[in-house]
Amino acid sequence: MARFIFITGGVVSSLGKGLTSAALGALLQARGYSVRLRKLDPYLNVDPGTMSPFEHGEVFVTDDGAETDLDLGHYERFTGVAARATDSVSSGRIYSNVLEKERRGDYLGKTIQVIPHVTNEIKDFIHIGEDEVDFMLCEIGGTVGDIEGLPFFEAIRQFAQEQPRGQCLFVHLTLLPYLAASGELKTKPTQHSVKELRSIGLAPDILVCRSEHEIPEKERAKIALFCNVRPEAVIPAYDLKSIYEAPLAYHQVGLDQAVLDALGIQDAPAPDMQRWVDVEDRIHHPEGEVRVGIVGKYTQLEDAYKSIAEALTHGGMANRVKVKVDWVDAEIFERDDPAPHLERFHAILVPGGFGERGTEGKIRAAQFAREKGVPYLGICLGMQMAVIEAARNLAGLPDAGSEEFDHEAGKKRFTPVVYHLKEWVQGNRRVERKLGDDKGGTMRLGAYSAVLKEGSRVAGIYGATEIEERHRHRYEVDNRYRAQLEEQGLVFSGMSPDGRLPEIVEWRDHPWFIGVQFHPELKSKPFDPHPLFADFIRAAKEMSRLV
Repeated sequence: MARFIFITGGVVSSLGKGLTSAALGALLQARGYSVRLRKLDPYLNVDPGTMSPFEHGEVFVTDDGAETDLDLGHYERFTGVAARATDSVSSGRIYSNVLEKERRGDYLGKTIQVIPHVTNEIKDFIHIGEDEVDFMLCEIGGTVGDIEGLPFFEAIRQFAQEQPRGQCLFVHLTLLPYLAASGELKTKPTQHSVKELRSIGLAPDILVCRSEHEIPEKERAKIALFCNVRPEAVIPAYDLKSIYEAPLAYHQVGLDQAVLDALGIQDAPAPDMQRWVDVEDRIHHPEGEVRVGIVGKYTQLEDAYKSIAEALTHGGMANRVKVKVDWVDAEIFERDDPAPHLERFHAILVPGGFGERGTEGKIRAAQFAREKGVPYLGICLGMQMAVIEAARNLAGLPDAGSEEFDHEAGKKRFTPVVYHLKEWVQGNRRVERKLGDDKGGTMRLGAYSAVLKEGSRVAGIYGATEIEERHRHRYEVDNRYRAQLEEQGLVFSGMSPDGRLPEIVEWRDHPWFIGVQFHPELKSKPFDPHPLFADFIRAAKEMSRLV
């Protein structure tokens, strides 16, 4: 039976609960334990799938097709444990489930209330898969005191009461602000946060205190005294140069030992931290630098492309180089020549996105990379824009466009090289979609197989001719134009197993130009970089030697 660790936050948001949870999971793994991490979010959206990237950052997709919070990406990158749909839940999903049961009559005429019906639904979610792992780490989104989070805090209070003693642990993350005028770290916000937590029936076993300055022993002792925790359970969390320093940093200040002590585990194996020593060494001792331009439409918020940024870092680690990423707004190229903006890069990446804005700029970026021989990686929409560019400029289809945004633009005549995907095969069943369907959860989501062309660049990169990658899209390159495009040298080097859906394209006589319909960044890890990103950065490294 799993032990449960609940991670909560106070004082302010964005303190790093997700990173702390992921790092703690990695530390428990290093001691030989199996772990699973999950996120409980208080917002009323059923999932983040319909939320703007400016609102919530990227949407992380699991193998089984769930659209989840970006923190699940941290969990996977630090532990290597593939996330599932059951590892992410929101208030919207919980209430939706409760209301569906009420409509079916499952509650036998009872009056439906937050307690016990909503809290029971949350507890049922937490129990899923408890017999599969040694530790279940559950992060509660938001901060203590948020009105929308109260059902989750009440649910985990009840949950802990129902478990045997020593099965549940509470870790609370707070801020220790530094006042320059007085030259002091202030503990009062942490004290008030713990007071708020205790007022709803929860007592933290461990406090993780974020601080930009070193926390003196007397301040740790003061926090321990006023917050009713042991002094060794007050864990400092300092700012780091890289998030991948977190496991070693937390181990050095005793987070994993504090967890084991609080749970009464005395025979835990010594941790094997070699994986993270190697990761840290690769980060801090690069043997060169490459510059990569990401030409996108959500460049004002880096979290919108969080997994891509991390996957590029992993590719740099695989090649012992530092990857310097610059974010370039695709709309600039709709009025300016892209050359002055892109000439300084050793490689160009065009990521996914939705809607018309910025698409013409992405097409021009793909054209620049093709004509100048610059390594190019197009992901999802980035692949579609590369195909449209080739169709317009080389394949005799000057009106080539996409049903996604050319309808929006009111174009009466265009060649739909990219079309709305209305049906596809998932496993052994056929999935059908219509333009008027609800937006949430209706895309081609999750892991799908692809067959790679023997002798192609991608087959060499993967070292295989059959792969499985995660998708998130509702538009697809039309296979009917394949012959025209391949005559010009654009090879369709990856296809769905039934041969209907293009998954990968590559230019035959280009140093490195690949477009993929899926999202390889979602499966990359610091200790296991995705092969596409590793080879992309290798190509950028080669380009850096030529310029």
